[in-house]
Parts: sequence; C-alpha cells; structure tokens
Amino acid sequence: MTDTTRRVTRALLSVSDKTGLIEFAKALAGHGIEMVSTGGTAKAIAAAGLQVKDISELTGFPEMMDGRVKTLHPKVHGGLLAMRDNKEHADAMKTHGIAPIDLLVVNLYPFEATVDNGAGYEDCIENIDIGGPAMIRAAAKNHDNVAVVVEAQDFQAVLDELAANKGATTLALRRRLAAKAYARTAAYDAAISNWFAIQLKDNAPDFRAFGGRLIQSLRYGENPHQTAAFYATPDKRPGVSTARQLQGKELSYNNINDTDAAYECVGEFDPKRTAACVIVKHANPCGVAEGPDLVTAYRRALACDSTSAYGGIIAVNRKLDAEAARAIIGIFTEVIIAPDATEEAISIIGGRRNLRLLLAGGLPDPRTIGLTAKTVAGGLLVQSRDNAVVEDMDIKVATKRAPTDAEMRDLKFAFRVAKHVKSNTIIYAKDLATVGIGAGQMSRVDSARIAARKAQDAAAEMKLAEPLTKGSVVASDAFFPFADGMLACIEAGATAVIQPGGSMRDEEVIKAADDHGIAMVFTGVRHFRH
Repeated sequence: MTDTTRRVTRALLSVSDKTGLIEFAKALAGHGIEMVSTGGTAKAIAAAGLQVKDISELTGFPEMMDGRVKTLHPKVHGGLLAMRDNKEHADAMKTHGIAPIDLLVVNLYPFEATVDNGAGYEDCIENIDIGGPAMIRAAAKNHDNVAVVVEAQDFQAVLDELAANKGATTLALRRRLAAKAYARTAAYDAAISNWFAIQLKDNAPDFRAFGGRLIQSLRYGENPHQTAAFYATPDKRPGVSTARQLQGKELSYNNINDTDAAYECVGEFDPKRTAACVIVKHANPCGVAEGPDLVTAYRRALACDSTSAYGGIIAVNRKLDAEAARAIIGIFTEVIIAPDATEEAISIIGGRRNLRLLLAGGLPDPRTIGLTAKTVAGGLLVQSRDNAVVEDMDIKVATKRAPTDAEMRDLKFAFRVAKHVKSNTIIYAKDLATVGIGAGQMSRVDSARIAARKAQDAAAEMKLAEPLTKGSVVASDAFFPFADGMLACIEAGATAVIQPGGSMRDEEVIKAADDHGIAMVFTGVRHFRH
C-alpha cells in the first residue's frame, strides 16, 4: 500500500466491558464515523442519544441462538478482511453490497472472570466468545486497512490519531494494535484450554499454552543486561501479582521473585493459629519463625541469620502492626509484604522512602492446586504446584524412640519450611524458629554443615554459650542417601529428624539414628525445589 494512513468511516463496536464506551462513541460521532453495534452495546450507545446501526441491519439477519450467532457473516468479515487497494476485493465488495469496516472495537466475553468467580461448567461454556475472537483476528490480519481495539485503555491513542490525522489512523498504530489483538486472543484461548484440561483431569494435554496480562515492564531482569516484564495470569492467587504497592521504588525482577518466595512460604502458617514471619534472600528463606505476635516472630526469624537478612524480603501472615513495623525498619529491607497493615504501621514504613510495602489482601492457600512452568532449551516443563502440607501427611516413626510432643511440633514446623528452600535442603529448628538453614548444595552433607555453621555464627553474634542447633530438630527435604548427612546433623546437636524416607539405605540411616538415641519420622513426601 502507498498510503499508510487510513480514514475511518465506519466502526463496529461490540464490548462486554463498557468502561469508557460512551465517551469513545461520542468522540467517534464527532468525527462523522458511522457506528455499527450489537446487543447491549448498541442499546448503551443509543441510550446516550447517539446514532448507531444494529448489526442485524448490516447483515440482514437477526441475532439468533441466544446471541451465539450475530457477527459471523460475510458482510461483517468481508468488511474487515477486504484489502482496500485490491481491485478483486473491491469488486467483490461492490457486487455483494459489503461496506468496509475501518475500526473494530471488541473486548471478549469475561471467560477468565467467570471461572475465577467459581461459576459452573455451563456458565463457563456460555462465556466462551466465538464471534469476538473471529472478528479480532480478521481485523488484525488486515491491519494495513483496519484498526482493532481490544481494551478501553487504547481508546485514547485511537482518538489522538483521529484528531491528528483528520479522522485517520496510522499504520504504526494499527500494527501495534494488531500485535496486541493476537496476544489477547492467544491468552484468552490459553485460559480456555487450561480450564478444559482441569475439567477433564488431563495433566498432559497435547498442546499447552499460557497467557498473561502485563503488570509492568521492568528495568531489567536478573542482571542489568537482561530485559524483563511482569505478567499476571488468570490464576488469582494472593501474592505479589495481586498486591497493592503503597510506597517505595518500583519492584525489580529479583524483588518480585524473592517476594513471591517469601509470601508462598509464610502462607504455610495459618494466621488463626499463630503469627509468622519469613525473611528471604535470593529466593531462599534465611529465617522463619512463629510467635504470639508479629514482632516476636520477626525478631526470632531475624536471629537465625541477621547477616543474610540485610537487604532481604520480609513476609508476615497477619495484618502488619506498628510494633512489628518499627522492628522491621531497624535494618535495611527491600520489601515488606503482608495481607494488610494498620494505618500506624503504614505511617511508620512511610518514613523509609525506598522501602516497598505491598498489601496482598489475603494469603495463598498452600493446598490449592495449580500449575508451575519453567523454560528449558526448546521446551517448557509444566507441573502441578507442590500443594502437599505436612499436617495432611501420614507421618510414621521409623526409630525405636518416638519424638516428644515438643519435638514433633518443631519437626512439622521445620518440614513446612523445607518445602520452600532450594534443594538440597537442611533445616534446623527449635521452639518454632529456624536456627540454621542450608540451601541449594550439591551434597546434603554440605547443607547440614553450612546450616550448622550459620547457627554457630548466630550464636557468636548473640553471645550464646552454644549454638541453638544443640537440642534442635532437623528437616531434610529429601531422603538421606547415606547416614553421613544425618550424622552431621546429630553432631550439630539435633535430637530428632523428619525426612521423606525411601532410600535404599533407609535401614542404615535408621540404625545410625537408633545408635545415637535419635528420634526419626518419615513423611513419605519429598519437597525438592530446584
């Protein structure tokens, strides 16, 4: 084509979300643009006193089958797909009485919101849009001639161009809108296909697609030379993607990743039962504790590894109060995330201008099903979320000595934390607080030794006579392949062990525990986290 601007003479509007519709329609009318519309959209435009042609006047057919059939017609798709500079197309339009449609405004039936609201199967099916995606794809394909708008936030860009170009749009805008249109229909279809997979209990459908809506463009990725952006998926799980940021600098890629890790971990602790705090550094908890209140939980979590906590992420499972807020701002912290916060706490945090405060409005449910995905070269690894919870496990005593009630309480606490630490993982815990964390080592023995060394450093800082691993319990995210890893934990002072079990050498490990008078329980559930 030689002319990159296209005058808009006719627009077709069909929207389920009518935000900004009337203002936009009034502006189109001001440019002398004929409007064609469907159902409720046409009624809304007409009620505003604007001239609008019903789609049935264009097609010569009434809407039918409860509105399922209204735009699937040659006079609609011909008007969208016809190339204006193609003589054959122009002749066909003239022969069949097809008028061009230069602007399409469609937002789709709210399928994602319908699913999110817990609607039944039939309601979800009825909210699958057919005509909308077909029109969007047609208009986007013919973007040399047609502008397509799939959400209200692009209304102003279209109006600005119409004003600047005497009622015309530029090719640059049409291309940008077309790209967005295809991404929108792709995300929409992904949501539908994933919903169907859930309904059919199909864990490995032949095709798997994921779609998301941009939350923000990020300054860079994990490192400054990498580009990055943050997207929201249809999975409305409370956390960093749903949180409201009250203050502080824009979140970075690493902030988002670490905040998610912290909030998922703190979600393991029922706020009705206990207050809890998780401190994360580089996606690993460096301190976790329960307490009668948040400030106590925070101080106990901090004591595990105050050095690593510097510049970390803090997550709490209850409404952030003033006392906890005052304690938290005592050291440099990147992000605080909580379900909510008191006005006094918000004011206190406000004194630290760069500290991000996020309010998520709720806690993630650790038992909820869902999917996680990870890219590999040329592929995508998809799995169900690790929603195993220690309270639901069939815990079996493997040794001659059973844990005491206090030990069992701490064992469950430690295993709850181990689920959220990179493998290989060893967690020492005492009195519902971590006292040593070993993460991400190639050898489980090394994780045990690193965690013990961290406890020694913490003891020296607190001027304790001995590290808190003395008399602690220990959790391992996977089985001990040999007795050496467990023996390292016993050497550090652990008196009870929780692990999945299932090693070829379980008997060897059990014997070593019995020889040292150690209690050990098996969960039968592994928590690898790579």
